[in-house]
Formats: sequence, C-alpha cells, structure tokens
Amino acid sequence: MIVKTADDKQSQISIIENLLTHPHSNASIKKRIEQEIRNIKAGIRGEDEAAYEMKVHFGESKNWMIIHDLRIEHEDLVAQIDHLLINRWLDAWVCESKHFSEGIAINEHGEFSAFFGNKPYGVPSPIVQNEKHILILKRIFDSGVLHLPKRLGFTIKPNLKSLVLVSKKARISRPKAKVDGLDCIIKNDFLFKTIDTDIDNNNSPMVMAKIVSQETLENFAREVVNLHSPFTPNWAKKFGLDTPIQEKQTNQKNTNNPISKEEVEKPNKKLICFTCGEPIAYNVAKFCWFNKAKFGGNIFCMDCQKKI
Repeated sequence: MIVKTADDKQSQISIIENLLTHPHSNASIKKRIEQEIRNIKAGIRGEDEAAYEMKVHFGESKNWMIIHDLRIEHEDLVAQIDHLLINRWLDAWVCESKHFSEGIAINEHGEFSAFFGNKPYGVPSPIVQNEKHILILKRIFDSGVLHLPKRLGFTIKPNLKSLVLVSKKARISRPKAKVDGLDCIIKNDFLFKTIDTDIDNNNSPMVMAKIVSQETLENFAREVVNLHSPFTPNWAKKFGLDTPIQEKQTNQKNTNNPISKEEVEKPNKKLICFTCGEPIAYNVAKFCWFNKAKFGGNIFCMDCQKKI
C-alpha cells in the first residue's frame, strides 16, 4: 500500500531553469545550473524506476506500507529517505536510490566512483549516507515522538535494514576482495527477490510474535509520514544570484515590517524578480511586499508569482 508518493519536483526545476536567464548568470554559473538540473532529473528517473518496482510487488498489499521521498528533521539532524518499506513484522527497508547512467565502481576500501564519458570521478558512499539516515530514524524511534506498536505487552521497534538501489541498466563493478556491506547494493529489478530471500532466511521463532495487524501497520506508517518536513532550497542564493535588496527582505521576513515605509513608498530601480531576475514594476513589487505570508518577503514577477 502506497502511503506517500514523491513530492513534485517540477516546480523546483522550473525555478532553477529561470535562473539561466538571470542578468548576473554568467557562463560559469549557467554551467553549474545546468548540471544541477541534470542531477535532479537523473535522481527523479532513478526514484521513479525504484518506485515502479515497489508498486508492482507491494503496492496493492495491505501487509506492506510504502513511503516515498520522506524528509524528517530531528533536533539538528535531517534524514532524506528516498523510499521506506515496512511490513507487518515491522521489518523496514530504508532504500537510497541512485541513478548512475554509466554505472558505479567500488574499490577494495569501499570507496565509490561514478563515470562520465567513461571517465571515473569520486562520489560519496551511498552506503554511509544511508547508514546515517538509519541512525537518525533510530533516534526518532527512541525519542518517543511516535506511538510504536505493541504486541503481547511489548513495544516493537522497527528492524531497519539498508538497501542502495541502482538503475537496472547501470553497471556495478565490485572489488574482488570481500568488502562488508556491499551486499546491500542491488539493481532495482532485484528488489523483490532480495527482500523475499531476506524474509525466507529469517528463522527466528520470535517472528510470529512480532506481527501486527494491517490497521496497526497503516496507522504507524501514517504517523511516520506526518513527520515529513518538505524543504525548498534558496536556489538563487546557492548560485550567488540573490541581490542585496532580496537579502534584506529575506533577513527581515520574520519581522512585523519586512521592508521600511520609505522603501515601499519610493520606487527602487533595482527591483528584479527573486527567481528569474527580470526587472519588476514598482506596483508588482509592492504587491509582493504586502503579501509577505505568501512570498516570504521576496519579490517576484507576475509569471513567477503563479508558480509560488
């Protein structure tokens, strides 16, 4: 059963694409923007491929809960989980989805490389990345913010397992030497077989004692989803395209008066859209200032306002 689908990322892509026409966007910045767009689109393709496999095998079953694109904040930590699968035994597979179009290679030290034009370049270990997500989830389960299921008077904490999902068309070059943890790296089309084998190999007599009802499982999964905290980066700031006046508006957005009376009443020649960088008429900017709750103290052209 799919409890949460992935958040729509097309609006973010549109915002980033608009930055290509920003008046301060030079060749170097445009190159970085275009790479960011490619990365996001590649990530979407990888997540969609994995989500399809999960839907085929588990999507119609009430014995399984599927959560996509889950972002949880806990204290000063953030876990961005691509996919979370939970069954009635409270076994939970935390899945990190990667779309490496030309594949990945792992050396005998467990270090990862991806390829571009058949040339390798180093990338962070998705195994280590997923281990951090699992650690944060464990802390959340220990914190008491969720009502953990109980069975026979005992509280059941989810048994978290790690999987790194790679595109089924990508190559995976593994080292000849045995490296612990590499078994969790699989292609998307091996997802069901891997999980099914894991379940079959669990011969613990306590398995049946842990099983919870379908209703309890669904309620627990929805509680987890309620912790979802979506986040939209300040793309203009990331690429150095935010202007002084916009920075001032952002810094003041939590005050009662996001911009001074003099600035509101006097047109400013530097009024440009926070997203696309196009010049804005004074009355358009004034509309944004007086609607701080919607626009966060920033100013947008009329076209970009429709996307907020």
